[in-house]
Amino acid sequence: MDFYQVPPSIGNQYSEDHILQSILKRHLPANIFAEIEPELKKFGERVVKEMEPLAQEAEANPPIHVPYDPWGKRVDEIKTTKAWDRLHEIASEEGIVATGYERKSGEYSRLHQFAKLYLYHPSSAIYSCPLAMTDGAARVIELFGSPEMKKKAYANLLSRDPKTFWTSGQWMTERTGGSDVSGTSTVAKKVGDHYELHGVKWFTSATTSQMAMTLARIEGEEKLSMFYVELRNAKGELQNIRINRLKDKLGTKALPTAELTLEGTPAVLVGESGKGVKTIATLFNITRLYNACCSVGYMHRGIALSLDYAKKRKAFGKFIIDHGLHLETMADLHVRFEACMQMTFHAAVLLGKEEMGKATEIESGTLRLLIPLVKLFTAKEGVAISSEVIESFGGAGYVEDTGLPQILRNAQVLAIWEGTTNVLSLDALRAIKKENAAPAFLKDIEMRLGQVKHPELQGMKEKTLKALGDIQKVFVNAAKLTEEDLNTKARSLAMGLSRTYNSSLMLEHAEWGLSQNDSSGAISAKRWFEQELFHLELAGEERRNDSRTILRTGPVR
Repeated sequence: MDFYQVPPSIGNQYSEDHILQSILKRHLPANIFAEIEPELKKFGERVVKEMEPLAQEAEANPPIHVPYDPWGKRVDEIKTTKAWDRLHEIASEEGIVATGYERKSGEYSRLHQFAKLYLYHPSSAIYSCPLAMTDGAARVIELFGSPEMKKKAYANLLSRDPKTFWTSGQWMTERTGGSDVSGTSTVAKKVGDHYELHGVKWFTSATTSQMAMTLARIEGEEKLSMFYVELRNAKGELQNIRINRLKDKLGTKALPTAELTLEGTPAVLVGESGKGVKTIATLFNITRLYNACCSVGYMHRGIALSLDYAKKRKAFGKFIIDHGLHLETMADLHVRFEACMQMTFHAAVLLGKEEMGKATEIESGTLRLLIPLVKLFTAKEGVAISSEVIESFGGAGYVEDTGLPQILRNAQVLAIWEGTTNVLSLDALRAIKKENAAPAFLKDIEMRLGQVKHPELQGMKEKTLKALGDIQKVFVNAAKLTEEDLNTKARSLAMGLSRTYNSSLMLEHAEWGLSQNDSSGAISAKRWFEQELFHLELAGEERRNDSRTILRTGPVR
């Protein structure tokens, strides 16, 4: 008899996600949870039945750059599929961006929004990328935009009508590098009541958007400024923008990412001149949290598919989920996903409080350090978990037309976008050294642990307190080290801080679960605590010399 393996499948992405449900139940007032849950259930079904086929169609038919029309006129048209356009419309209809700004749920509006984004992302063919930059632009305009920007652009960015809904690009990267924007060579020349931009933008995602935020150096000034650009004029023609080419990327195939030349592109200054880097930090706070939410969205989707397959696939006489080793592997992946979920959605809660003026001083200080940590930690875990997911399918996981490889290819970019792991580790260190974010961050952990009372959790609480003490010792000893000594170990510090912070969140959730007669959170916490939380040996020039010897970039000793 011929045998055909039954492929994996998924059901309602809200109803089947007990982690998301428990997080929302714990954080939200009962009346708000009761109000939004039917909407999330409905969307969880739409994600599978309507969005997933659209995402696969968009992934299979990448955008095409048409530089000239048949008669030789330069048009620089980017053609996308109807599926990609429909994903745009669904984002508007569901209010993926608008929910965070309508603020119908008050300080919990960001939590509500991130629940929708989390459901939307895995079946969006990365349309979540334009949405991240759209949200970031909306926040910048809300805080720094002119009345004209708020009346037109801001309203369109938050529209729930697909016909008027805008997305925004983010044009920062130039040939000189990505994260180091100090080398930006784009020049802004004052012409009447506006500026004209001249330069090359090496990576511009969401190039089909109606507007973009970008950095440039005003002629005669040293520091960078931030500018608002509308890509097309009233006739629909690009405004002195030449599309050099679309980038051929490892993943995110459906997303138009282009290299642009600005040849006198009209632009409007946003905020104060010379303060572009500070202004754009507001945008990065949003996009980095989007990045984290998308990472955990992929983790859940990959694990859900893998677990379903494990219940269908037989090997050596039984379903593979019934093999102890595979069961253990899947459970470990799920616990790591749970920790990332707790971290991401806690950051969303703090962001909502901050925007509504409800955050305490400790919560505001914590958020400054938590943003780079949650982005870097979830991104690295997302890549690792996606790799394990692909492996769990054996050869089928490596075959493109199963749709599975795109999970890993797309997850990889999340460790690069919005700052690589090393760049964000240094940003976290900067928040500690120059903005004194550590005391609030550590106090936040201490206060959370103070609420953990259940006897079953005390051993794990003590382990977290021990890690907290070790972190404080590092900060004391850090005063004796050079800046380069600290920078060298910034990644290890960031990972240790993330694991320790996650431990406090896992315990907090376990405590709540036990009060609800649900021990699953406590069981997951026990598995999480099998690892070492924080260990950091600070080393100086001798270790760096060892590294140079290993890599043959210096004298061989």
